[in-house]
Amino acid sequence: MLIGSHHSVVVGLGRSGLAIAEHLTRRGEAFIMADTRAQPAGLDEFRRRFPGVEVHCGDLQALDLQSAGRVIVSPGVDIRTPGLAGIEVVGETALFVEALGELPQRPMLIAITGSNAKSTVTTLVGDMARACDIDVAVGGNLGTPALTLLSQHPTAECFVLELSSFQLETTPQLGGDIAVYLNLSSDHLDRHDGMAGYARAKQQIFNGAGVAVINRDDPATMPQNMAHRPRLVSFGSDYPDGDQAWGLAERDDVLWLVNGEQAVMAARDVLMPGQHNLLNVLAALAVGHEAGWPFDAMISTVARFTGLAHRAQRVADINGVTWINDSKGTNVGATLAAIEGIGVTLTGRLILLAGGVGKGADFTPLADPLARHARTVVVYGRDRELLARALGDAVTVVVVDTLEQAMQHAMGVALPGDAVLLSPACASLDQFDNFEARGEAFCAWLKQWQSHS
Repeated sequence: MLIGSHHSVVVGLGRSGLAIAEHLTRRGEAFIMADTRAQPAGLDEFRRRFPGVEVHCGDLQALDLQSAGRVIVSPGVDIRTPGLAGIEVVGETALFVEALGELPQRPMLIAITGSNAKSTVTTLVGDMARACDIDVAVGGNLGTPALTLLSQHPTAECFVLELSSFQLETTPQLGGDIAVYLNLSSDHLDRHDGMAGYARAKQQIFNGAGVAVINRDDPATMPQNMAHRPRLVSFGSDYPDGDQAWGLAERDDVLWLVNGEQAVMAARDVLMPGQHNLLNVLAALAVGHEAGWPFDAMISTVARFTGLAHRAQRVADINGVTWINDSKGTNVGATLAAIEGIGVTLTGRLILLAGGVGKGADFTPLADPLARHARTVVVYGRDRELLARALGDAVTVVVVDTLEQAMQHAMGVALPGDAVLLSPACASLDQFDNFEARGEAFCAWLKQWQSHS
């Protein structure tokens, strides 16, 4: 099928695809919608909303994409899909950046990425901005697509976007005023042809950035191979060197979050559990400080912030045992952070519940911290045997079939001072629709147990 150069082709009929279609329609730009699926979800709704737009479903190789004005892909579309090879593509975030530059006064753009915790930090930064009376719009990979945000908040002073590797790989020049790279761990390796490709995609957060907020504990977050290096601000678990750095320090037996020599707030005033969440707060404070927001409003926001559901969420305390829902721990890096961050805070030991679809991950990095912090690990789901083999030499491992069976076993072995941590290091799709459903099942089982005890 020949496509005129005055037409764009939008590939991927999903949430972002709809946002792209709405944006192009508002601008009066002609486009064709394409999807590799024969009957994509939302097709009937799309045709109702955009009756004059041609839709192609199926093999992209049937389209002459070389002749299109430009090809715009949704984040869910693999750019290696047959028909896209050799085609220069952009994504929704690139269109957002283009539209932002056309506004009479360009608002501040804060962009946040990382393998883990980006939703938590994005939400906290947005809450801080509101507490500082900033007209802010928050979204991207979290919640509302960036183009939809722009149409809903055309006069916003600041946009805070969570960006995934899929969004960054199709954004050649982001140009964020503040670009935040929280951490890097193994994830989405099937989509990026391994760790090197995944890391390259994440590095695009820094393209055109003014300030880079990086993690001193994770050298992979440092800007690499760049003609223009943004100004660096760092956070980490050690004592910071200079006022461009944030960290942790003990003073008179009290742990503090500090900016250079300045003590900002006591760690005990952070409601989210675990040292890894102290680092998340440090990253958010660094962003707000660089944006020029007042400390008092930011600190009071942190002191109220309990975190997001399914992310190191303290659910129950039963007979001296804390039960923590970290169902969003869908990869090894997230689970590693939860084990190390929560393990050091306990008077007892951890009971880890892990399992599901491992996505080809190497689970062996979990062995050493589990040997230090865990009483036992209960594994369930499709890849439970892979987990058991990777961890069995370091810690006691119990193999069961389901999450409910894992919880039943944990209830029987946990002692006062322990924490039962659901942080599966795996996707949920073998037994649940998504990580939210898995976390809700965890919470519902506890609620039912408490009602019958």
